[in-house]
Amino acid sequence: MPRANGAYRDGRFELYSRVNVAITVCTEDAYLAPIVFDADRKSLAQCSAEVGDLRRRALAGELTPPELSGATFTLTDLSAFGIAGASTVITPSQAAALTAGSIRQLPVIRDGALRSSPALTLTLACDHRILYWSHAAALLTRIGELLSEAAL
Repeated sequence: MPRANGAYRDGRFELYSRVNVAITVCTEDAYLAPIVFDADRKSLAQCSAEVGDLRRRALAGELTPPELSGATFTLTDLSAFGIAGASTVITPSQAAALTAGSIRQLPVIRDGALRSSPALTLTLACDHRILYWSHAAALLTRIGELLSEAAL
């Protein structure tokens, strides 16, 4: 989804060549957004390990300025707070930001039977000058597919 990795500047689209995902981390005094650089070239396991390291170092005050600049997309994970979902704000140099709520069990009907199923609320905020609703819907659909594949 190239438009999700870009910005609208000076009346034109700017698409970034690198996918650098900022992960918000709440510290005692503020929130920081350390970056997983070139996230699209890493496996889910690599990204997860890097996020854990960045989160630990953010809380310890050990991040360097380069680790906090150059993000092209932002992800906020609210699961540690038990929050099911929330709105988010877009960083001006980005086309979108995604917030993931905590996973919860919801009743669903499958094969005619009532069952419990894990559910996750994703909230995508986007700059509609570059990332239209059709692009946003396609992005959320693809993220849902990838999450379903990862859960198997």
